[in-house]
Amino acid sequence: MSVPPEVASYGAPAGVIHDIGYRRYDGPRLSRGYILRSLFVQSLRSTYGLGRTAKSKILPFLLGAVMVLPAGILVAVTIALKPENPLVPYTRYAIFTQAVIGIFAAAQAPQLFSRDLRFRTITLYFSRPLVRLDYVVAKYGALVASLFILMAVPLVLMYVGALLAKYPFGSQTKGFLEGLAGIAILALILAGIAAVIAALTTRRGFGVAAIITVLTVSYAGSNLVGVILSEQGQQGAAGYAGLFSPVTLVDGVQVIALGAQSSGAVPPPDGALGTVAYLLVTAVVVVGAFGLLLLRYRKVAAS
Repeated sequence: MSVPPEVASYGAPAGVIHDIGYRRYDGPRLSRGYILRSLFVQSLRSTYGLGRTAKSKILPFLLGAVMVLPAGILVAVTIALKPENPLVPYTRYAIFTQAVIGIFAAAQAPQLFSRDLRFRTITLYFSRPLVRLDYVVAKYGALVASLFILMAVPLVLMYVGALLAKYPFGSQTKGFLEGLAGIAILALILAGIAAVIAALTTRRGFGVAAIITVLTVSYAGSNLVGVILSEQGQQGAAGYAGLFSPVTLVDGVQVIALGAQSSGAVPPPDGALGTVAYLLVTAVVVVGAFGLLLLRYRKVAAS
């Protein structure tokens, strides 16, 4: 590189420009949808510890094993004894294993929502062409999908066992599809509640404790109020107590919309008013939780 005479005359050191090979990216630009799908897949894998340390895999896979074990025992008993009907209907299995499902939701929701806020990695997401809606859709969708998988695997095992036991294909398929519909609704509700709670705190421990507390207290309180009202002869009012817990709410929707047998202490009320109430509350919880998540992340600074 040549040095201007006026610089050389003062004895200033000559400047040097190094070409270190940087060049602009001229490859294909991936779409917004690709970013959303990538974040969804990465988040879904994260809920089961995939791509993380071995320690992170212990709890989700342990809970998965606990979910599958009763179904495996039911299948073995069904094939061996061949009772007139399957021992546990598909729509009731998730209700019976709600404690395991709640622990999974409580453990994984903070992993998806609290950590990004605590370590401020959320600012890295929003510094890219990723809008807040896409972030919420990907994270919420991943939590819903992980819960659905957790609940669907034992149902699939029970369905295969019922077919091996020579139960009627039509009735078993119908019951299996109704069970899948029920756990899909339960996954939407549990994921929404757990995600909102997790997004309100940057401390994972607080989030886990708060989610478990909300699920446990709401379920116990709902059943207790329903039983008290029922014993006082107020059967109609007792049926509406199920609206105040995610599990009893879904159980009521299954009874109303799918004709399932109630697993709660008090069944949902009969009639159009009870049907509208349960379906409306379900929609409000799902849509409301998603809206609260959007509102929460609109307040997060991008820098």
